[in-house]
Amino acid sequence: MTVPRQESLPFEDLPEIPPASVWCQRWRQGTHSWSHVRDGGFDARTYRVDVIAEKQPAEAFVLAHHYSRSYPAVKVQFGLYDVSGRHRRLCGVAVFGAPVSTAVLTNPLPHLEPYTQSLECSRFVLLEECPGNSESWFLARCFAALLDDGVRGVVSFADPVPRRTASGMLVMPGHVGTIYAATNAVYAGRATARTVKLLPDGTVFHARTAQKIRRREQGHEYATAQLIALGAPRPRPGSDPALWLREALAAVGARNIRHRGAHRFVFRLGRTAVSARRSNSASPPNSPIPSSPTPSRRPPDRRRHRPPTARVPHRPCSSLELTCLHVPPTARPAHPI
Repeated sequence: MTVPRQESLPFEDLPEIPPASVWCQRWRQGTHSWSHVRDGGFDARTYRVDVIAEKQPAEAFVLAHHYSRSYPAVKVQFGLYDVSGRHRRLCGVAVFGAPVSTAVLTNPLPHLEPYTQSLECSRFVLLEECPGNSESWFLARCFAALLDDGVRGVVSFADPVPRRTASGMLVMPGHVGTIYAATNAVYAGRATARTVKLLPDGTVFHARTAQKIRRREQGHEYATAQLIALGAPRPRPGSDPALWLREALAAVGARNIRHRGAHRFVFRLGRTAVSARRSNSASPPNSPIPSSPTPSRRPPDRRRHRPPTARVPHRPCSSLELTCLHVPPTARPAHPI
């Protein structure tokens, strides 16, 4: 029996950005910019929201401007159009779809039927030309249309971990969920902590993608070509796909990132606030959004094991023997968020 070798990719523990922010994120050609919530300037008369019936226009927009350069499984997609000129222009896309696991929806919304009554907001992209407050107006119109189709709950995530290429170039500064907090989303804690594989170009190599290669499922050709384009050797005919994947990830310089889980937000949809609460009575309570990043876990102590010392009998301490430990506050980063 062949014993699989342990993965030798290096591990990193990246710092997170503070979740509390007054900045809204914009994108163009994969590069982000910031718009302050006080900037305003939004005029609803010059914008329109419509369902994008064909996949191609929305997919092309997201692949061109979103940092992930990927497009998820879609149930419905909406476009934000600028209609101020002679021809309307697509300047924003919202994608609502089905996550790989139903637990993404059933854990925070157990009473709703996944993929029909509950969906995931998996992409939300606006160009930098969109004025402040465009997000909330756009999202409200999307939710109204979803409600008409029977959707009662939406789950979305904000990833606070920045993404950098192997050379150190920043490709994604981290998400803080400003739009979710501003549109009355319920903060439902963090998703499951996990290890994320980061490719040299700063994109995430998802576990589902790796599974497609190991099992040669539909879509494994595209995933294989992605690694080959980054410098991995071509798989030999008849070779073990799992072994090739391990060698390919090491060849391209992939890294393992310790991720403490994205911030989870839940939207309870209804015509009124009362009806939204009634139809989502089993959804999680609204927890306060953390104002500072989750501290990194201390690495395990790899020093030589010390022999146990003799136990000292416990005795109560007097008030004069008690001391207080002062922990200085964590310094805020220089980044605007």
